[in-house]
Amino acid sequence: MGHTGSYIWSLRRQVGSRKLLVPGAQVLLIDSGGRGLFQQRADNGVWELPAGACEEDGDFADAAVREVAEETGLRVERDDLVAFGTLSDPRVHTLTYPNGDVTHCFALCFVARRWSGVLSPGADEVRRAMFRPLDAPPRPLHPPTAVVLSMYERFLAEGRFQAR
Repeated sequence: MGHTGSYIWSLRRQVGSRKLLVPGAQVLLIDSGGRGLFQQRADNGVWELPAGACEEDGDFADAAVREVAEETGLRVERDDLVAFGTLSDPRVHTLTYPNGDVTHCFALCFVARRWSGVLSPGADEVRRAMFRPLDAPPRPLHPPTAVVLSMYERFLAEGRFQAR
């Protein structure tokens, strides 16, 4: 699914709902109490982390910064993003949207502990957003988000970049 005029939108006009391989970013924002920011999708009601696709001539950090702003109203700086893993497992990260579009996502996963602004979920994509303990996320949880949370926990325990 892409916003009108986006790179994904332009591809969809050419290939329809056929599976696309899509690079993107997921961002785990952690507040001073150690809680993560979760957002509820407007299309299917599941909870997830701010995430989205890269745009043409952009990079993973651009996608992370842009998606956090669009979906939450918060501003995170590139220098505050720490990459801790990548999620590309097609069994977990192939998504079929309500309109039938299929994407196999390749996400670089970031954590950020600093940001500015006021939390104000983007009305078209996000119903609501809240900070919750990482070990007690809201339900239903988007399956890729559950994997990203597990990867982050392993990153903290092992100090190594996680790939799944």
